[in-house]
Amino acid sequence: MAPVASIHGLILSGGQGRRMGGLDKGLQPFRGRPLIEWVIERFEPQVDEILISANQNFSRYLDFGYPVVRDRIAGFAGPLAGLHAVLAQASCELVVMVPCDSPFLPSDLVQRLTSELERSGAQLAFATTPAQSHPVFALCRTSLAEHLTGFLERGGRKVDAWYATLNAAAVAFDDQERAFRNINTLEDLSALEQDWRAWR
Repeated sequence: MAPVASIHGLILSGGQGRRMGGLDKGLQPFRGRPLIEWVIERFEPQVDEILISANQNFSRYLDFGYPVVRDRIAGFAGPLAGLHAVLAQASCELVVMVPCDSPFLPSDLVQRLTSELERSGAQLAFATTPAQSHPVFALCRTSLAEHLTGFLERGGRKVDAWYATLNAAAVAFDDQERAFRNINTLEDLSALEQDWRAWR
């Protein structure tokens, strides 16, 4: 049996938080702790190493005790820019990314994505639920670094558009639809505070 590949986990916290009035989503408090701490708690047992993608409040993210990576592309270019920065320096075989604002992400996310990647021989695997796909919950091979660089240099920014150029496998999480709900606004955060048990 082949050895299990090393997997680095990337938490995406590099956005501008426009829908939150410019607030840094990962640092917003939920039940007394920043949202990103909830993500770390669910994510850390699933990967060999955690990295955080951040483009502001750099020192605050360093306080969580993990390497913090800035985008190499200016202008808050989106999730792919965060992934690109990690792939460009990765020493592992696989990188899995998740957003900083989904505090109840599946505890078996990485295992299921990895199983499908190995089974299918795909370049990348991402999560889906019956209502939609969740492209920022994705596992990819670090060998895609050069391909992603080219996509970004040509002006590409949309996650779905890049996936369309790859052998990408969709992995169904029909049994955990609520786990992928995320916090985009302060209203979302308030609703979560009031009814967080229903999200688990």
